[in-house]
Amino acid sequence: MKINTIFNVFTPKDVKFFPMLDEMADVLVEGANQLELIFSSSKDQIKDCCHRIKDEEVKGDKITGRISRALNDTFITPFDREDIHALSDRMDDVIDTINRSAQKIMLYEPNILPKYMERMAVIIKQSTHEIRQAINELPNLRKNDKNIRQYCKQIKTWEREADVIYDEGIIRIFHEKMNTVELIKMKEILFELEMSVNKINQTGKFLKTIVVKYA
Repeated sequence: MKINTIFNVFTPKDVKFFPMLDEMADVLVEGANQLELIFSSSKDQIKDCCHRIKDEEVKGDKITGRISRALNDTFITPFDREDIHALSDRMDDVIDTINRSAQKIMLYEPNILPKYMERMAVIIKQSTHEIRQAINELPNLRKNDKNIRQYCKQIKTWEREADVIYDEGIIRIFHEKMNTVELIKMKEILFELEMSVNKINQTGKFLKTIVVKYA
């Protein structure tokens, strides 16, 4: 029996990684929920949403640190420690990009937040929910990997839709009449939103790698 293959007979301390990964997934969902709220909020409410997202980003950093320390202190892990570390890092990248999106909206104060940006935020929110569901299924991976595969497939579908929205948004930005400063603001905010979607998709791809490796 290999001691580091997923879901062998663990000592109790081994399963602590699943709750921490669940916590990290919850951070992504809450950050994405707040990001979507920005698009239906007043100026003051936007600041509140951005502060909440920053709080989640800080929380994510702390969870990532706890996971790293636990990996150093644990002999038997549910799957390779490198994979646990990489998965937590990828989720940390997601909340970082969500935070950057929100901070740019707050700092740049664009004249408008177009509908296509709101659609991107909705995709980010929906995709983080898929991540959370996939993470929640990790303890059942050896018995049934179908659900995780389906969640990852849906994340890819959202990513493709976001690519279309991004291209449409860039076209609109350069065709609508606005001053140069406003154009730069809009382009950078849209870029960060697209980057958030990409980081979520990378997390989904890595989850698929885990499925192939351990299921």
